[in-house]
Amino acid sequence: MAKSPTTRKTITRGKFLQLVNDGGWEYAERVNASGVVAIIATTAKRELVLTEQYRAPVKRAVIDLPAGLAGDLSGQESEALVEAAKRELAEETGYAGKLWKEVYTAPSSPGLSSEIVVYFQTSNARKLASGGGVEGEQITSHAIPLRSIRRWLKTRMAEGLYVDPKVYVALAFLR
Repeated sequence: MAKSPTTRKTITRGKFLQLVNDGGWEYAERVNASGVVAIIATTAKRELVLTEQYRAPVKRAVIDLPAGLAGDLSGQESEALVEAAKRELAEETGYAGKLWKEVYTAPSSPGLSSEIVVYFQTSNARKLASGGGVEGEQITSHAIPLRSIRRWLKTRMAEGLYVDPKVYVALAFLR
């Protein structure tokens, strides 16, 4: 059941986030973007395409799905979510897929943020470029065989990396 409107106040605002107090509930809200996408991309060899990137808020590298913002680029504020998914997959990993479908929509952390992530799936993704992200991102991409991915993830966690829960969402969809 939706809560009735309350007193809402912006506490502070940055380039892509603002902190609000909504009736006593403080949370982060996306600004200057029209959406958030995550990509479940598999190759013809039944590999899941993943990213590895240092994340300052948790002070370590995180294994994740390729993901990013839609509508955050100047002149592309009305970018379609599926187009953002294609762009983010190419930018971060160098992979491209032909057929795309929207498979799931969910909040990323509903007690902390208003962010809603739309998951897209593509199969038979092909490596066309190096990837690595845009300026300053320093993303490493991985294509991990599904048959051994749980062992690979466990090894990476033992090495001190975190695994974003979106990876396990992807594995559930790929079962």
